[in-house]
Formats: sequence, structure tokens, C-alpha cells
Amino acid sequence: MSDTTIVHLLRHGEVHNPQGVLYGRLPGYRLSEDGVRMAKAAAEWFAERDVTALFSSPMQRALETAAPLAAAFELPVTVDDRLIEAGNHFEGLTFGVGAGSLRRPEHWRHLYNPFRPSWGEPYREIAARMKSAVIRAREAARGHEAVCVSHQLPIWTLRCFAEKKRLWHHPGRRECGLASITSLTFEDSRLVEVAYADPCSGMGKGTGVAGA
Repeated sequence: MSDTTIVHLLRHGEVHNPQGVLYGRLPGYRLSEDGVRMAKAAAEWFAERDVTALFSSPMQRALETAAPLAAAFELPVTVDDRLIEAGNHFEGLTFGVGAGSLRRPEHWRHLYNPFRPSWGEPYREIAARMKSAVIRAREAARGHEAVCVSHQLPIWTLRCFAEKKRLWHHPGRRECGLASITSLTFEDSRLVEVAYADPCSGMGKGTGVAGA
């Protein structure tokens, strides 16, 4: 008989970011008050699930999102660097025209190739490291369920890869809301289903895309 294992990719909750900085991998960006509520709501969504392993990106916002789950299931949080946010040239800047970084010519050379993309970590590399992290989680929770707390772009890139879709995309078209859950169901090592849930839809004031 085959083992059914589910690996859930949980995006962190809303971040306190009043300046609208693209914070990326910068340290010190915590959850907002609404983000804390989102983390608790996500933990409640998992309440009746068979979660036996919990992994997280090393970023503060991800670890804070994992905390209610760790308490509810009495599980340690295993930090996995492969779940980290994607690298980005514009990290630490405001992004856009007007007063944003796009008005400065020195940044334009990073925008020549949206398919790789030229401004940050290649999509293929993101997909590869996320796949590796999911395999680790799947093996740790074989026959049960695991949760991996990560970030919007890595989660969406892996989902596109899993569904055999192109990896390049418009950021506004990602189906990966704050504290949302993308679930990968495996029969042994074979992926058989990708599902999405958004228990925190409508919560929070912003989209969180400044750091994802």
C-alpha cells in the first residue's frame, strides 16, 4: 500500500512595513498586528489536520507565522534556508516610478529580462530549492502532513513548476494570499494533487507584496 503525505506551503502573514520598502531578505521585518491574527487563523485551519512536521524560512515574519502552529501541535520549528524569500536587486528600496527606484537609470539594466528574471534569483533556481525543501518535508512526515512556512514568490514558483506551467509571470496574478495555504498531496513520491486555501482572505490592510 502507498503512503499518502501532504506538504502544506503556508505563506507568512501581513508584515509591518509602513514605508512600503521591498524588504526581501532584510532582517527585522515582523508581522503586523493583523499578521499575528492571520498566523493564529492559519493555525486554526490546521487544527484537525495530521501535522507531524513543521519547517520554516529563517526570516522573522515566517518564524512568527510558524509559532502558533508549533504551540498547537507541540512541534519544534525546523529552519530550512531553502524556504527563504527570493533574492532581489531592489531589496531595501521602494519599487515603482515617481519617487520609487524605477526613476533612477542605474537600476534599468536589471530589468532587461523578465523571463529569468534579470533583477533577482532565477525562477528555475527558486523552483529547484523549493522542490528540495518539500521533498525533505515529505520524507519527515511520510504518511502524515507537514507544513512549510515560506514566501509568496517561492511558493508560487514551485506551484507553477508542479503544475508544469511557465515560471515567468505577472506578480499581480499569483494565487498566493497572505497566510494562504498551497497543499501538495503525494502518493509515495508521486504528486497527485495541488490544492489552495485562503483562510485569511479579507484580513489585513495591504497585500504584503513589498516583501512577499
